[in-house]
Amino acid sequence: MRNRYTTRRAVTALGLGLSLSLTAAACGTDDGGSESSSETSTTEHNDADIAFASAMLQHHAQALVMVDLTEGRNLDPAVHQRAEQIRAAQAPEIETFTDWLVNWGEEVPETMRDHVNGGHSDHDSGDATDSMEGMDHEMPGMMSAEEMSALEAAPDGQFQTQWLAMMVEHHTGAVEMTEAEQENGQFQPAIDLAADIVASQTAEIETMRALLNS
Repeated sequence: MRNRYTTRRAVTALGLGLSLSLTAAACGTDDGGSESSSETSTTEHNDADIAFASAMLQHHAQALVMVDLTEGRNLDPAVHQRAEQIRAAQAPEIETFTDWLVNWGEEVPETMRDHVNGGHSDHDSGDATDSMEGMDHEMPGMMSAEEMSALEAAPDGQFQTQWLAMMVEHHTGAVEMTEAEQENGQFQPAIDLAADIVASQTAEIETMRALLNS
């Protein structure tokens, strides 16, 4: 009797212990799952998104410097119109990239336009090659300091053709840069903007090529 009673107590204790362990494990899984779900919902971006915003911010900024250089030039109205359309599209996108980087706690890179404008009006072109040190010239379509200097110094008779050819190359590089974001990005607004850039700049490339051939 004593052995049977002792055995029964031991089995009961074991069963109770297993029940408590399973309950604790279930609670732990719930908590862990909540933490994982919360982490996923707040970590909305990844390294590809950061790289995309940082690079495109600099790339767009150089395009706007090129747009600034059209001011005061004797160009075809269609070319002036194209330049202002580029400004209207890319200036807000620069602000978007900046906002994303700030919200993510990432460094906002310097651009050549920061040096050109020196904090002045968007339409103050200044010296387009003023301090390009630190800029990433390895990005697809990014113009070198020498190319920007040659564009700025070009007479009106050459400037239009030179500007269109350079902007086609610049846009082509931007379209190429969106590929990594569309393939590897996590932040949906950035992925969507990458798709918009492909659509808009591909159309602009076709228009500028037509202007070159007209």
